[in-house]
Amino acid sequence: MLKIEEVSENELKFIGEFSASQESIASDKLSEHEETLTIDMGELKYISSMGLGVLVKTNHRLNENGHSLRLKNLNSHIKDIFKFTRLDQVFDLID
Repeated sequence: MLKIEEVSENELKFIGEFSASQESIASDKLSEHEETLTIDMGELKYISSMGLGVLVKTNHRLNENGHSLRLKNLNSHIKDIFKFTRLDQVFDLID
């Protein structure tokens, strides 16, 4: 189960597990944002390939308008997933 908290106007916090069953919830929430967005992933325990796809799609949409998707506080497991998929070269990862 994925819980999404609004930290501020341009920052969200993902908590729990971002699996394929959570795709529409995350997509709907992310589509509300049109400017550079930061997602705090400090409490995210799991992300599926569908979850990665949602983030890639959001990043692409934001990039088209001169903005980006920034990801912060990735735990070592999630960070490894981004490295293995080479998505660490696509996203701005913040410690």
